[in-house]
Amino acid sequence: MTDAGQQDEQGGGRLTAAEAAVLAYEGRTWPGPGAKERAIREGLGMTPVRYYQLLNALMDDPRALAHAPGTVNRLRRLREAQRARR
Repeated sequence: MTDAGQQDEQGGGRLTAAEAAVLAYEGRTWPGPGAKERAIREGLGMTPVRYYQLLNALMDDPRALAHAPGTVNRLRRLREAQRARR
């Protein structure tokens, strides 16, 4: 395994282009229902289900926190609020 591969497994290194794009999309506001899902399909070339799977994994990734701290911290607060309501 390369040093870069070891860094990625340990949470070091940089986000992939897809991971950075997911965080960028999550930081945007969307004009109406369905606009975000359409943009995910057309702009990122992935299904909304895959998008949200990747987003959930990124919420706990230190690389994502370093890349987009405002977005990741907002998502973490929302997740905790949802858990508290359950």
